[in-house]
Amino acid sequence: MTTTQPNPASTPTRVRGDAFVMFAYDLGLTIDLDRATALLADATRRKAVRHRRRAPSWFEYEPTPLRVTREAAPIGVGSLRTEPAVECTLYDFGAVSVLYRIPVECPIDDLPSLSEQLYESPALLQDSRSRAESLLADIRAGVSKPGLRAVVEDYVVFALREWDAPPGETAESVVDRHAAGVAGALHAESGDLSGSLVREAVANRLCFAPTDAAVIGWNAAVLLDAQPEDLLVLLEHANVELLEMRVLDEYLDSLLERSAALLERESKRRHWPLGPSARDLQALAEVQTDSSIMFEGVNNALKLIGDQHLARVYRLASETMHLPDWDAAVLRKLATTESVFEKIATYQSAKRMELLEVIIVLLIAVSIVLPFLPIYSGGK
Repeated sequence: MTTTQPNPASTPTRVRGDAFVMFAYDLGLTIDLDRATALLADATRRKAVRHRRRAPSWFEYEPTPLRVTREAAPIGVGSLRTEPAVECTLYDFGAVSVLYRIPVECPIDDLPSLSEQLYESPALLQDSRSRAESLLADIRAGVSKPGLRAVVEDYVVFALREWDAPPGETAESVVDRHAAGVAGALHAESGDLSGSLVREAVANRLCFAPTDAAVIGWNAAVLLDAQPEDLLVLLEHANVELLEMRVLDEYLDSLLERSAALLERESKRRHWPLGPSARDLQALAEVQTDSSIMFEGVNNALKLIGDQHLARVYRLASETMHLPDWDAAVLRKLATTESVFEKIATYQSAKRMELLEVIIVLLIAVSIVLPFLPIYSGGK
């Protein structure tokens, strides 16, 4: 009698872990984290990123973000329910990330339907914005140019710490066996996806060991990892960075419009005053400085020297979210605003020089004519 062995490929893999839903908001130009710590009784500094292998001490945030964990009533999202706590992380470059944790235990092929329920959830979006507003009210005294912007970036991470698999099967092979389910989770799509789209989605993955796999998409990520905390920190930062690049891009668009209007106004002037007031130019210079501070703060907050795996994961997440493209666009607009500002200043300086030349010519003419006037000729 022959015993038929179960086919691992047809066996549904059950996973256990958490779904983390994160919302990033911009609260202002910068946040004084020391002042915010004093203003918030429930704040603690987030620990440095854990390393999977030995790494130098400068692999960390600088300065360390501020974590605020507050009790909250569970929020129902379809068949899911959040835990009764919300974690908010404040960054010195003016951003906050609001994080919800949802326990997950289901067959891995059910992840697409869960992801679809979480995608742009109105309940979580409304609650996260109210929490960002509340935090801003609490720390307003420590925020430079405070103001909650309308733009928001959300991201979902399925951190699966346990999964049922045949002995010896790697996490990467689990992803291959359930490629359609993983791809559906990344795209928040429970329907059938094309083979090419599935292959493209699961190709964006990295593994440190046979026991882990990180598959990263634009809307979500799937982590098969017993200790995913370090990757969560990186993905959360990438989501916040994307938000700040979007905010900065809009900020620079408005600056370019103002600069173009000033330049046009300047070119039409024919009489004194010769150009924009000192207040106008000072305002432009201030906005340029704010933009540069924001850009440098976001891009230099996380030090990734020394741990090649985490650096690769962060690079993959950045490329998937098109962060290099956003960086290039922001740098190009910064250069453009600087060029426009220089043109305004140069044009105004040239006009002042022209006026000065006219005044000098008039003074010379007056000095020549004055000796011939009766009042200076002794009345003769």
